[in-house]
Amino acid sequence: METVDAGVGARETPLAGSGNDIAVVTQVVLAERQGRDRGWWGQMAAQYWPDSSVRLSWYDGDGAGFVEGSKAMARRGAVATHHLLAPVVHVRGDRAYVEVSVAMRFQVEVDTVMGDLISHTRLNYRLERRAGIWKMLSLDAVYESSTLTPSIPGQTIQIPPEELADYRPSYAVLAWNTAREGRSPSQDELGDDRPEELAAFYVAVWKWLNGGG
Repeated sequence: METVDAGVGARETPLAGSGNDIAVVTQVVLAERQGRDRGWWGQMAAQYWPDSSVRLSWYDGDGAGFVEGSKAMARRGAVATHHLLAPVVHVRGDRAYVEVSVAMRFQVEVDTVMGDLISHTRLNYRLERRAGIWKMLSLDAVYESSTLTPSIPGQTIQIPPEELADYRPSYAVLAWNTAREGRSPSQDELGDDRPEELAAFYVAVWKWLNGGG
């Protein structure tokens, strides 16, 4: 599926932080997700600082590369929709931390049966305000679970358990599908199945938010 960057009306001009910082930070996060889901690549790219980083199950690099990777996925027809719950926003001076729970949904075909693959994830954003402008400094996903169900009730999708055995329980079905598409899923992502690593991540986030490195 080829998506079109609408351009007109898309938010490619960053919001300044002259108003309520929590509201501005929230809109940066929402604009990034909207840009990705709608294929408004200019809007998506405008939310990242050049030195940003993104860490997901299928990508580990800077924000610009993430946008290009998302474009490539869209061209292959792998278009996801992200259903977001209300974000929780913390602001300390020129730094902000946002966590938002997300159900990421996209359609896959398994043995001629269409299915809905849903990954339940918590997206963690760190943002910085520079010269009065808020943008994203990092995006890290925390994986909770993933499921695959038929799109049409009454049909059946079967995945042999041994095909999932080598993948992490927090994103096993997602990783299985990534491998099935010919890409290499990471086995080292943040997830609820590795509580010690996750606890260390949150400690580092709070340290950074309060002025640490």
